[in-house]
Amino acid sequence: MEARPTVLLVDDEESVQKLLTYPLEREGYRVVQARDGEEALRRYREGPVDLVVLDLMLPRLDGLAVCRRLREERSTVPIVMLTARGDEGDKVLGLELGADDYITKPFSIREFMSRVRALLRRAQLPPAGSPAQMLEVDGVRIDTARRTVEARGAPVQLTYLEFELLRLLAASPGRVFTRKALLDELWGGSEFRDPRTIDVHVRHLREKIERDPSEPELIFTVRGAGYRFRDVR
Repeated sequence: MEARPTVLLVDDEESVQKLLTYPLEREGYRVVQARDGEEALRRYREGPVDLVVLDLMLPRLDGLAVCRRLREERSTVPIVMLTARGDEGDKVLGLELGADDYITKPFSIREFMSRVRALLRRAQLPPAGSPAQMLEVDGVRIDTARRTVEARGAPVQLTYLEFELLRLLAASPGRVFTRKALLDELWGGSEFRDPRTIDVHVRHLREKIERDPSEPELIFTVRGAGYRFRDVR
């Protein structure tokens, strides 16, 4: 019997825990609850966890600190951050620290489940192409079967969605992807999502794989359109 995906739901409000646990369990997910940041890390380490839903405002250790700790431990688990703040800076900071997506409270259950399904669906897909498929461009080596990346001989640690974004762009060198197309492909749709989310992930990728992120040689911005990967032909 196939194991149910496990969602770690981190929120200190009992009402939110009940509100979100019900639709998750109804759809067949296993829910592990945590009500503060330290408990969240402990529950995660007890694992396995397939997705983390992480409130920004938490006692003991806030959501940003939890996200940072998970990424420092080289976890690639998809993370959705919940925030009641309207400040765009908080959302961007969450993405900067390694979150894959965010939702601003109040939100609809439909929106919430759309985000969860999209990230879990992407995480459960096998890598594209044959097991031996690799791409190497200008010292950057992408192994889609092993989900590993090396830049000039050194391993590069990418989050789940950073890898998927790199894989998608690199698989079609020269093709221009609009932000909407990237949201549709990687997040399962552009509804509810800010296109600037793509900009943050692209910046992260450049910082990790480019020799000089301010003068990219692999991932190019196409002004007024989107992004493309260097044409290797």
